[in-house]
Amino acid sequence: MITGFLGPAGTFTEEAASQISGELRSFNSIVEVLEAVKAREVDLGVVPVENSVEGSVGVTLDIMAQEDSLKIMREIILPIRQHLLLNPGAGLADVKEIYSHYQALAQCRHYLEKLGIPSRATVSTTAAAKAVKGKPEMAAIGTSRAARIYGLVIGDQDIQDYPNNTTRFLAIGDHDHVYTGKDKTSIVFSLPEDHPGGLYDLLGDFAALKINLTKIESRPSKEGLGSYIFFLDFEGHREEDAIRNVLNNIRSKVGYVKILGSYPREGDD
Repeated sequence: MITGFLGPAGTFTEEAASQISGELRSFNSIVEVLEAVKAREVDLGVVPVENSVEGSVGVTLDIMAQEDSLKIMREIILPIRQHLLLNPGAGLADVKEIYSHYQALAQCRHYLEKLGIPSRATVSTTAAAKAVKGKPEMAAIGTSRAARIYGLVIGDQDIQDYPNNTTRFLAIGDHDHVYTGKDKTSIVFSLPEDHPGGLYDLLGDFAALKINLTKIESRPSKEGLGSYIFFLDFEGHREEDAIRNVLNNIRSKVGYVKILGSYPREGDD
């Protein structure tokens, strides 16, 4: 099993991908990871899709909506612990700039405001750790693994603003998971036209069959202002009768629908 992930090594995505046995292969972007899955250069691709503080990762959702060959095989939910990384022998008083990925900076906004030290965005938390190595006037926000890789020390730990900060990752393959009995299904759809009650009518089918919705989100369809597609997660597997029925019902009401995958619910093992 070869699993591609959004790298480089030392990121939270690598930590999530390491929960899957086999070889890990790093890529520079979410697009590259999912292209590698399509080309069958890797068996799975692990990418972030949602953070409890910063919300959804748009590029992941957009690609999943567009590519028919990509299916969700697994979700991985990871607690996010951000640390202030310093050069050995340096103290906080030495630091003039703090580097990290823009999402990490946003997740530590209150902490950074209290410090009053200017921050700079990098392409990843690991890139930040690499950039500050050997420069005592610079610090990074990142993982404990990044600190070990680049010979840094943790000057302050768990500096994220919210203690329950978590990120949801998806393991993407060319097929979804078999039925387990504790599953979740994800779909994306669009309404054929904008009219009162259209979305309400569709969601009522789930309520009538007592199917629990776990997430609903809209994204621009890229076809013009006011045009949206909707992402929906709900409990159950597409092979179950109730899920088949609700999917058949909504197909007659939508302009477009794609099953993104059925897969085990995280934490229900």
